[in-house]
Amino acid sequence: MEKLLRSKKLRVTDFRLAVLAAFEKYDHAISVDQIESELNDFDRITLYRTLKSFIDKGVVHEITYPQEEKTLALCAHDCTGEHHSHQHIHFKCNICGEITCAETTSIPEIALKGFNVENVEIQASGICANCS
Repeated sequence: MEKLLRSKKLRVTDFRLAVLAAFEKYDHAISVDQIESELNDFDRITLYRTLKSFIDKGVVHEITYPQEEKTLALCAHDCTGEHHSHQHIHFKCNICGEITCAETTSIPEIALKGFNVENVEIQASGICANCS
């Protein structure tokens, strides 16, 4: 994890390492509440600033489903703050509620007349392998 922080030009601190360790405990996207439950002694403002810097530097990305709590997932190492490079679909299980970054072999190319598409986010829902 120290190597990841350094590659993103972020200072390595015990708190940042603890936040990253929270992500490693799950194989799906997690909420801020889940991150908080993994931390011992922390300042909420510091947590939100840390998460914002992780998003800005391409360490994590946000996943938002309508009427759902925002969740966060670790990015691939080639993401930056300006460009999140994700060739996956966000899948939400209708039974357990977990949101997973599901890899796919291809993402459809979206071309809109008169618009320059910079980012496409695809979300799917159904029943995950653990619940089926």
